[in-house]
Formats: sequence, C-alpha cells, structure tokens
Amino acid sequence: MNYGLSDNLHLGAIISDCWHSKLLHPENLVTNPFLADRLPDDLPSDPMHWAAAWIKAAHDGKLRRNSNSMTLVTLSAEGDPSARIVLCKEFVADPGYLVFHTNYHSQKGREIVANPKVAALFHWDGPGRQIRIEGMAIQSPTEESDAYFETRDWGARLGAWGSDQSAVLQSRDELIAQIRSRASALGADLADDLQSLASGDAPDIPRPPHWGGFRIWANSIELWKDGADRIHDRGLWKRKLVRSSEHEFSVTPWVGTRLQP
Repeated sequence: MNYGLSDNLHLGAIISDCWHSKLLHPENLVTNPFLADRLPDDLPSDPMHWAAAWIKAAHDGKLRRNSNSMTLVTLSAEGDPSARIVLCKEFVADPGYLVFHTNYHSQKGREIVANPKVAALFHWDGPGRQIRIEGMAIQSPTEESDAYFETRDWGARLGAWGSDQSAVLQSRDELIAQIRSRASALGADLADDLQSLASGDAPDIPRPPHWGGFRIWANSIELWKDGADRIHDRGLWKRKLVRSSEHEFSVTPWVGTRLQP
C-alpha cells in the first residue's frame, strides 16, 4: 500500500493544507486511517489495511529510531511465555501477514517450531495508537529470506553467522574469538574493531541455512486509539486460518466487533 500522508502527529498542518485544497472532507477524520482520531462508527472490513497505514505513518513520521519494532511473544513447550523486541520487515495487508527475521536456532525460533501460536504488539505513544496481532508463525519461503538477506549490510550478514543466538556464552572474549574464526572461514580477515577488514576485499556472504524469515499470519487483530479520560477506541477482528501450503493459509473474511476500553 502506498500512502502519501504522514502520521497524525502533524494532523493540524495536514488539515490546514488539505481543507483549503478540498482534498479533505470532515468524514476523513474518521474514515481515513492516517487522520482518524478514532475508529469509524462502522468498523472497517479491512483491519490489516488500517494497521498497515498506521505502521507506514509511524515510519514516515520517524516516531522513534525503529518505528517498525514490535514485541513478539512465543510459548515454550510447557506453555511459559517469553517476549522480546523484533523488527517487522514486511507487512502484507492482503492476504494478511507480517514478516520478521531471526536465527531459527534461537529460543524464539525453537519455540515457534514447537508451537506456532504467537502474539505481536506495536505501540506508538505519540499518536496514541496500538496494534495487537495474534496468529500462526511459519517459515518464510527460502527465496524471500535470501532476497532480504542480500539487502543487509556486510557486517549484519557476517553477524548472522557469527552468533549462536540464545546459546550459553562463557565470556565476551569467547564470542569475539568465535566471530573471528567464522569470519576467517568465510574468507574475511577482520580488523581489531571487528567492523572492517584488516586486509583483502569483503567476500560475498551467503545466508546461513539456520537464519531467515517467519511469516505471522494473523487470525486476530485489535486496533486501539487512545481517547481523553480513558475513553479509548478499541476494535477487534477475528478470522479463521486453514493451512493451504508450506508457506500459505487460506483465510475467511474478517469479523469485527467493538470492545469497551
């Protein structure tokens, strides 16, 4: 989705500019996801498109260093939850999934394989918006993970090989030695700062087979907009997912309802 407006942190300026050009109608303050200060009276049938607009607005408005950061919650085999911050690298409103990348051998990677039910949370304090998503996580197609890995800078690609994410580490010196050893095996002679080469050209670093993307297919999404005196706006939508292939689900239409704040 390609939206041209930025976040409603700049709502006053947008209204001033658009009103006189007749590009903005009063109903846009409710029906336009970029400008709305609350959810429409008739909940939209496309909540993932609203969520995509909010994420894009946060990115364009540079609301924080990583405006695409989200809390990801996974479950252990015993049902114990664990949470951490990851970066949402792609948000596909239709058919409705988001993508993050990680080491498949990490705690979250192992837990997702054992129990693919996950939850994700975006929150932006400035505009008072929050997105809660629950769904099923499955590995991204290999070619998709390869394509994203190629966009990472050289150091980040090396880092994917250098760290056994979530494994026990005795000392930082052990980690530095491990990174140097694996860099050397890939044909890279690292300088003392580990961020440049001591000699030679940077080798091509392929994606490790244990590193790649996960797609979170949403079966539940809640949009939250803060309001004065805690009269917040909350909309909850649910749908069913049916596994149709290794990387895809078929989906039913969203069914939305309002929730009390």
